[in-house]
Amino acid sequence: MTAPASPKPRVTDVLNSNERKYLRRIGHALNPVVMIGSHGLTDSVIEETRRALGDHELIKVKVTGEDREQRAAMIAELLEATGAALAQSIGKTILIYKKASKANPALSNLVRFAHLAD
Repeated sequence: MTAPASPKPRVTDVLNSNERKYLRRIGHALNPVVMIGSHGLTDSVIEETRRALGDHELIKVKVTGEDREQRAAMIAELLEATGAALAQSIGKTILIYKKASKANPALSNLVRFAHLAD
């Protein structure tokens, strides 16, 4: 009997490959603004992620922990809870995107760093 497959973070169907490439180019210059620590994915982490996505649209999140399956489950839960799309996952850092209803040009990473993606 084999163990069930672990829930892997996946690139959602919302982003096509060109959009992911564009977001990754911008995301390269970003630092993580949310950390999922030893307490795991808490309500306050989800709320902070929603706030950061509302302000910046594109953010990096650092997910600590040694268990890959547990990290993957937390990432999947975070994406579902925030409605964000996964643009990239490298090691313990993910890049997520959610279009803001009304982007603030002073805060949006897509506006501020668009020149890096050209």
